[in-house]
Amino acid sequence: MNQNKNIFLGAFVSLLILGGMIWLANKPAAPTNQEANVNAGNGIITAPESSFDFGSISMAAGNVSRKFKIKNSGTGNATINKIYTSCMCTVATLEVGGDLLAGKAGKWGPFGMPGHGFIPNLKIKLAPGEEANMEVVFDPAAHGPAGVGKIERAVIIESDAGEPLELRFTALVTP
Repeated sequence: MNQNKNIFLGAFVSLLILGGMIWLANKPAAPTNQEANVNAGNGIITAPESSFDFGSISMAAGNVSRKFKIKNSGTGNATINKIYTSCMCTVATLEVGGDLLAGKAGKWGPFGMPGHGFIPNLKIKLAPGEEANMEVVFDPAAHGPAGVGKIERAVIIESDAGEPLELRFTALVTP
């Protein structure tokens, strides 16, 4: 009786494993990045100017800011999913124009560095040709006296349009 029970249990486990292997073999593959771009409607987030040099800035003078223009240069919608910065000394705010009544206009942020605050999933859609502004604010005093010298920071924009867009800036921080 015990031997029949073991045979039955072994056969049952074998069938479960075989069924799982068949199910996995028939499961559709995840889309590649190229396929994901096609499925996303061919939206492409671009920036005419993706880097900026503040030159020499003084800690004593306070924060500096720069607005970068971004655009959906593709033929379909593009969805901005996340915005974050490379350092805690930098924050970014997204400003989208458009139709306020249709919910297309607004201001989102400020967004900072992962690990120094919550980075939400945004789902902000930009139509083909639609533009927005990314205001970047850098605090040269955030790192204290040790923060002098050449710096390079970035704002990263993740979207369903493929590779993230990086907006970079540099500065020479002086006391």
